[in-house]
Amino acid sequence: MQKLIEIFGNERVVLGTAIPKVYLETPLLAQKGIAQALVFPKTTQEVQDLALYAKEQQYHLIPRGAGTGVTGATFPVKGEILIDFSQMNQITAFDEATRTLFVEPGVTLEEIQTFVEAKGYLYPPDPGSNKATIGGTVATNAGGMRAVKYGVTRNYVRQMVVVLASGEKMTVGSLTEKNSSGYDLKDLFIGSEGTLGMIIEIALRLVVPPKITQSLLVGFDHLSDVSKTVNALLSSAVNPTALEFFEEEGIAYSQQLLGLSFPLKQSKNYLLLTVDGNQRADVEERLEQALALADKNQRVEYRHLSDEVEAQVWKLRGAIVSGIEAVTKQEPLDIVVPIDKITETIEKIKQMGQTYDLATITFGHAGDGNIHVCILKNAMTDDRWKKQLALFLSELYHYVALQKGLPSAEHGIGLLKKSYFLKEIDPTVLTYLRQIKAVFDPENRLNPTKMM
Repeated sequence: MQKLIEIFGNERVVLGTAIPKVYLETPLLAQKGIAQALVFPKTTQEVQDLALYAKEQQYHLIPRGAGTGVTGATFPVKGEILIDFSQMNQITAFDEATRTLFVEPGVTLEEIQTFVEAKGYLYPPDPGSNKATIGGTVATNAGGMRAVKYGVTRNYVRQMVVVLASGEKMTVGSLTEKNSSGYDLKDLFIGSEGTLGMIIEIALRLVVPPKITQSLLVGFDHLSDVSKTVNALLSSAVNPTALEFFEEEGIAYSQQLLGLSFPLKQSKNYLLLTVDGNQRADVEERLEQALALADKNQRVEYRHLSDEVEAQVWKLRGAIVSGIEAVTKQEPLDIVVPIDKITETIEKIKQMGQTYDLATITFGHAGDGNIHVCILKNAMTDDRWKKQLALFLSELYHYVALQKGLPSAEHGIGLLKKSYFLKEIDPTVLTYLRQIKAVFDPENRLNPTKMM
């Protein structure tokens, strides 16, 4: 390991038992991780030198961002070298003419948003944690609440520089607005969870933000009425920026955590929608269209949200998971199904919860079929929790596959979803995915136990 000190210096290398617990533990896995070393690169050359050293000594490497992921994608299981990119954290350039921001992988979403907002622009992807690094969100193709209108991370990456397991540096993608020049390798690396290469620079596409944003909160008794409203909205001219659904019970956990009030009281299911634009009259008209569609589907109550109340409601929506975790251990899922399968999928989840004696809270992005599920441990013993959870997950992921859905919409596969992913994927597709992995990483040095 002396070579690591030569590459990074004493202050940016941590060996063996000195590695902090946060890198070796995850609340979703009982076992403790095993890593040879932890390093903190600052330059591209250091990453290339590390790759060459790992190849020579037959070490495995795991790239890591802020550690906000929930699938164990950076969890070390076979003595890997962990690469913490938090010190490659510079915004290196901003090209206003092309609305392009150049960043290193350790820059956080919060830092990006602060920078671009000061320049009068918007980076639309908004996953759950703004402490996540841009490298991590690219590696998982993270989405967020605005995805129904603006899309996900993939839609805002123009170009990337990556270092391969061989130590080679490669630029993928293009700074142009169009590209029909051969295979687009960029899209292979987005969502690859560090299994194909190490991202060291990203060129992001920015947009001009809308001048006006307004939100509407609508309550329903039945989830099926929420789904009917969502389908109607997506077929209308409303063009919502966000379409979030959640249960009364989920918001109760948020209220308990934050001590905030919720403006509606009479419903069991809620739809929170946002509309944006540049003309106030247009935004207000589209909100009224949305309310009329909700009226046709048995809405119980509604409220147009003022700025202060809107911020409070979005804060409550964003704190559902934290509110649950303040009370009990939980297993977070982010399945995705065709939009017309949302209701029956959630009904299946509730029925399975009764079968396996597991409480469930559901919420998510109704506009794109992304259902977040929190499975609560509550007072269940550890052994019974582990057994019942395994049965629940196996049945759920199989059901999702039958609905033409997928095991992850934005969290990724990592370690926790790997067995379910491999069980349900088309074997022919898996064969080609593994061949792609072998092209870029023939010795399986990068994040070797994840995804496939």
